[in-house]
Amino acid sequence: MERTPPHPEVDQFSLQQVLEALVDPVRRSIVAQLHARRADMACGAFDLSVSKSTATHHFKVLREAGLIRQHYVGTSRMNTLRDREMEEAFPGLLTAVVRAETPPAPAGA
Repeated sequence: MERTPPHPEVDQFSLQQVLEALVDPVRRSIVAQLHARRADMACGAFDLSVSKSTATHHFKVLREAGLIRQHYVGTSRMNTLRDREMEEAFPGLLTAVVRAETPPAPAGA
């Protein structure tokens, strides 16, 4: 049994699907947390204000849109931001989304 879920290739990315995935604030938060961490994260490591089953849905939407890649390490499902692939398909989009989602630094910091 294959434990790694299917992921779209770059040439299969749909701008409509990516934008629909990013319209939700929980999914934008997942993307921003992955971007800030710059490392794979287990599903349970995210700071999310939703139930586990709802979080699972959000991860699936992001994966199916091509924004994240998921794989298992032991029993943990790990998530990787596909920033290079997104940049190839839609230059500047992910950078703009993450910038808009990240609070500005305090003045004088």
